[in-house]
Amino acid sequence: MDSAAPLHPGADDAADAMDAYSRVVTAVARTVLPHVAALTVRGGGRGGRSVEGSGSAVLFAPSGYLLTNAHVVAGAGSGWAEFADGTRTAIDVTGSDPLSDLAVVHADGEIPDGTVVLGNADELSVGQLVVAVGNPLGLAGSVTAGVVSGLGRSLPTRSGRAGRVIEDVIQTDAALNPGNSGGALADAAGRVVGINTAVAGVGLGLAVPINTTTRRIITALMTDGRVRRAYLGLVSRPSPVPPELLAKTGRRTGLKVVEVVSGSPADRAGLTGGDLLLTAGRRPVTDAQSLQRLLFDDAIGRPLPITVWRRGAMVDVIATPVELTGMDSG
Repeated sequence: MDSAAPLHPGADDAADAMDAYSRVVTAVARTVLPHVAALTVRGGGRGGRSVEGSGSAVLFAPSGYLLTNAHVVAGAGSGWAEFADGTRTAIDVTGSDPLSDLAVVHADGEIPDGTVVLGNADELSVGQLVVAVGNPLGLAGSVTAGVVSGLGRSLPTRSGRAGRVIEDVIQTDAALNPGNSGGALADAAGRVVGINTAVAGVGLGLAVPINTTTRRIITALMTDGRVRRAYLGLVSRPSPVPPELLAKTGRRTGLKVVEVVSGSPADRAGLTGGDLLLTAGRRPVTDAQSLQRLLFDDAIGRPLPITVWRRGAMVDVIATPVELTGMDSG
């Protein structure tokens, strides 16, 4: 008997696979960890008492800008960031957007060399390896690994009475705990594809994606400190198109109008519950994000052509979005 033979057939292959997995996670941690900070913020609480919160933030610009969650810095009057190498710096909140749960803060002092690389969550696949880096439960520089459990999830958000849904949220089973919020979710190449935002249950974490829409939000927060959005005043959900429309256009999905807010631009344009939105701005709309990405500042006050399917016929309307305010909803 060969004394060098493994006790269990395939054990070497399994060990090799685990070694490869470990090498990937280790490489990602080595790339991302130096640029993820533990964030501590202070603000005024009820009765004039000082309150303190914590989370994580990701250094993404060499000029000292860090990306985190809006809920982490909500009400912050001051704060500081501390990196894995011990570097500590005061921070100011540059801009916050509760409706995407993203915020940008700026370091007022020394920061580590280099930054993370922002990736594109639209290129992710279910089952793909991801690594979460953050500071859960006060444990600085924690790294967990898992897979993308789901894509296209929705996360309701609110600012005052204004409600919105973050679309294409990433679901992962990488372990997340309080303090991970604002930390990095990276792919196997070490590119940050999401900002961890919520723990939805045991083994279920959510992250705001880094994609074309959120990059636009980040840029607006850096330059203007806020995000101006256009408001239509409707609530919708993805819905399959009827067979006759599928045969006619080849389109499989649209947005079913569930509710139209009275007196809103959508109401004034004649949209009504039950309409099936097919195009907006002459572009196909198949999910909430495809409509929401059209509703930024450049759409405010400008006519927006919309085509809907209503009672077996195509109907064209023109809506003129107004600026979203804290009193708006839908």
